[in-house]
Amino acid sequence: MTALTLSTAAAPGLRADAIVIGVAKGAGSHAGRLVVAPGAEAVDKAYDGRLAGVLETLGASGAEGEVTKLPAPAGFKAPLVVAVGLGAEPQKDASYDAEALRRAAGIAARALAGSKKAAFALPLGDAADAGTIGEGVLLGAYSFDAYKDSAGNGAKDKKNGKAPLAEASLLGGKPRDKVYKAAVERALVVAEELNRARDLVNTPPNDLNPEAFAALAQTAAKEHGIKVQVLDEKALAKGGYGGILGVGAGSAAGPRLVKLSYTSAKAKKHLAFVGKGITYDSGGISLKPAGHNETMKCDMSGAAAVFTAVVAAARLGLEVNVTGWLALAENMPSGSATRPGDVLRMYSGKTVEVLNTDAEGRLVLADALWAASQEKPDAIVDVATLTGAMVLALGNRTFGVMANDDAFRSAVVEAAEEVGEPSWPMPLPEHLRKGMDSPTADIANMGERMGGGLVAGLFLREFVGEGITWAHLDIAGPAFNEGGPFGYTPKGGTGSAVRTLVRVAELTAAGDLG
Repeated sequence: MTALTLSTAAAPGLRADAIVIGVAKGAGSHAGRLVVAPGAEAVDKAYDGRLAGVLETLGASGAEGEVTKLPAPAGFKAPLVVAVGLGAEPQKDASYDAEALRRAAGIAARALAGSKKAAFALPLGDAADAGTIGEGVLLGAYSFDAYKDSAGNGAKDKKNGKAPLAEASLLGGKPRDKVYKAAVERALVVAEELNRARDLVNTPPNDLNPEAFAALAQTAAKEHGIKVQVLDEKALAKGGYGGILGVGAGSAAGPRLVKLSYTSAKAKKHLAFVGKGITYDSGGISLKPAGHNETMKCDMSGAAAVFTAVVAAARLGLEVNVTGWLALAENMPSGSATRPGDVLRMYSGKTVEVLNTDAEGRLVLADALWAASQEKPDAIVDVATLTGAMVLALGNRTFGVMANDDAFRSAVVEAAEEVGEPSWPMPLPEHLRKGMDSPTADIANMGERMGGGLVAGLFLREFVGEGITWAHLDIAGPAFNEGGPFGYTPKGGTGSAVRTLVRVAELTAAGDLG
């Protein structure tokens, strides 16, 4: 992973492959002109104050996502200047938006793949900016090349791409300041764990079945002092986890329920995170149509987010108890698979008529939610790539948030916004509950087609313990990016919701949430 350092060095004398600066679309008296953002004063001076004009001649506009490269001025030890667009210049006395800085840093880091060192001279007003820029660099420099070693000996296959940026130095940082050091350390932990989630999502399903996922969780838990419990098929059957067993019944790879427990001696609150972990989703007997199977390795993104968020909480030493529940199964068609029309008895004791085996995520989550509820946490947050309906509603970059408490839903949405993850509050309309009434069982796993994402949320609510605050994050849209990279987001697994969960844990530890 890219090394991250703070530096007080002046840009001209710094040995690096490139100097990264920010540029923006002018506002106010600068309207219609390109402006050089704070942090790049030394670079602009070396161009005799005409850097903006030079960049405009090269076609730069300051638009977000735009990258312009030009030779460094005489006297610089770095040979290259990389100007990255920040979007609109902030109004007078305002700072650049944190997400704009994060995205710019990520774009520049990706553009500098193959470089050994880059100096980032972006607007850095305080320690928070250092953490934001550092996080953007580390997320933007991500690459997944575990399966591109044609020699089979661990050496990178040069034909398949350049190595990520090796080192990033944040100019204007204060390497001896505890606040700055803490901000960079937090960025490092969060980015490393988010990138771990990306790796898991990108791993092919033949190498990441429920047993393999559980083993990885056990290894990480041991490394970071987290207690772990894994329930295999026998333990799940003995415990009556009918939802998880029913979904995994058609696969040769048995299901697992993994419990990760991070505890702090100073904790006053207990959070439970629950993640959907369908390591491959064929749809089961209700088989997905052609063209919908190729990316279904990503259906465990919720469990990946929960797993890595718990590890991040432990590494950051947050003063809150966090329990993660990973509901892991592979949804496959076979002679032993659950059929449409079957009735499953869930861990809660409720019976569910399965009308569609491709609505499997809610079945594994139902068991895990009830298990989490037995510990009576202060709040439960579940994360899942749950419904195509949510993608239709909110698109590919925004996740929906539902909850049984409006204030908690708002708090989760605000936490997501704070860390740069687009989300939107969604309702749980009571009239949609009736559509899941079953003549055979307590509830069916399907209801009205319209509002399907909300119906799924209503189903999950049935399995949350009485009096427990709960929120549901449907990350079906942003969990896997099938298009080209943008900002600090790569193609493939994105690590969606990791930062939101970590922020929820931080705010809870501080007593500022719930």
